[in-house]
Amino acid sequence: MAAKTKVQFLGAAGTVTGSKFYIETHNMKFLIDCGLFQGLKELRQINWEDLPIHVEDLDCVILTHGHLDHTGYLPRLIQQGFKGSILGTSPSLAIARIILMDTAKIQEEEAEEANRENYSKHHPALPLYTEKDAEKAIELFESIEQDKWIKLSDKIQFRMRSAGHILGACFIELDIDEKIFLFSGDLGRNDDLLLAPPHKPKWGDYLFLESTYGNRLHPREDVEEILMRNINEIIQNNGILLMASFAVERLQLLSYILWKLFKKNKIPNIPVYIDSPMGIDVTRLFEKFPESHLIPIEELKAIKGHFELVSSYKRTWEIIDEQRPRIVIAGSGMLTGGRILTYLKQFIDNPNTHLILTGYQAEGTRGRQLEEGTHEIKIRGRYYPVKAKIERIESLSAHADQKELIEWCKNIRNIPEEVFLIHGERQAADAFRVKLESEFNWNIRIPKLEDKIEL
Repeated sequence: MAAKTKVQFLGAAGTVTGSKFYIETHNMKFLIDCGLFQGLKELRQINWEDLPIHVEDLDCVILTHGHLDHTGYLPRLIQQGFKGSILGTSPSLAIARIILMDTAKIQEEEAEEANRENYSKHHPALPLYTEKDAEKAIELFESIEQDKWIKLSDKIQFRMRSAGHILGACFIELDIDEKIFLFSGDLGRNDDLLLAPPHKPKWGDYLFLESTYGNRLHPREDVEEILMRNINEIIQNNGILLMASFAVERLQLLSYILWKLFKKNKIPNIPVYIDSPMGIDVTRLFEKFPESHLIPIEELKAIKGHFELVSSYKRTWEIIDEQRPRIVIAGSGMLTGGRILTYLKQFIDNPNTHLILTGYQAEGTRGRQLEEGTHEIKIRGRYYPVKAKIERIESLSAHADQKELIEWCKNIRNIPEEVFLIHGERQAADAFRVKLESEFNWNIRIPKLEDKIEL
């Protein structure tokens, strides 16, 4: 009889962020993903806590993709004594490298500013981790080829298969003692402009399934019409259009859509600034990994030539001081940090400002507050009245909706022994549970943070 495999949910359980799943077998210990919690303060505070496992005993970490909520805790793992391998596809590791270094730099800068301006409750304010910590994590990166079975031990192997979502993202088929543990990671859309549809698995004895949009369908929006309307209004009112964007995938998608509108003469040739150093770095990866996406290389070059890519913070302030209609795409996508906050501090109280939220807004983020109609937002210790026009484009999401998740599951030939709904807020996960039970009659569980199971 095969020994039991233990799984502990160290993140993305009852919430969307902090993806971390601890696997312990008779001869190996490893993590699937190692992400940061974002959003609610009580979740973010968990980032400062050591994991409730012996980190120094971990053999490896396997990454589904490079997003912060799947990779951002890696430097903290190093601080706790991790010395194993960090495995992922080449594009995923390239994205993770950019995100970790950027996050570490922001952590250090924000701690420095908090100490200088004296707005932190902590004296002194410290970064969660430093650039040196991030570099130590990056040194452990090991690239894995997609679709190829990788042996971890005699009875453990895994395979990474394309999940859409972002460049290099994969779901994981983990074979332990001839049982398939299927980790969906974040699944992408079937009709994404940038990426091919996700591959579909044929078998899963235990399924760990994301449920971010488990309770809804993405609306059928005319994104081009929404952008054209907003652009025409800022031109009439001499305003500014701010687009809060994730640096990975969303920024490239928005750039591509705007470029196509310019090319078709559907919008005037007004300045477009891509003010996201991390987004610019990620865009270069689209050139480096052309086989991983659908944008023709000549289009990528044309986009870079047409829009201004902003790196220096000095240039940010020059753009702020301009007295003409302009479009700015900046991160972060949920307004938790980044250059978008500099623009918001200057423009959020102006009714001629248009702010478009372009993706999922987690609980506790400024983006969620604005989406829900707050009259003021707090940025670095100060409140700013909200008078700008706020709009959200939901259909650009890189996450599969309920219908697409169910379609993905339909390809699984067997009846899984158990299905665990992860990476979703409680309401979304519970609605998805009901839908899946009626569709497949599967045995479904919604785990809580730090729950342990034996399979």
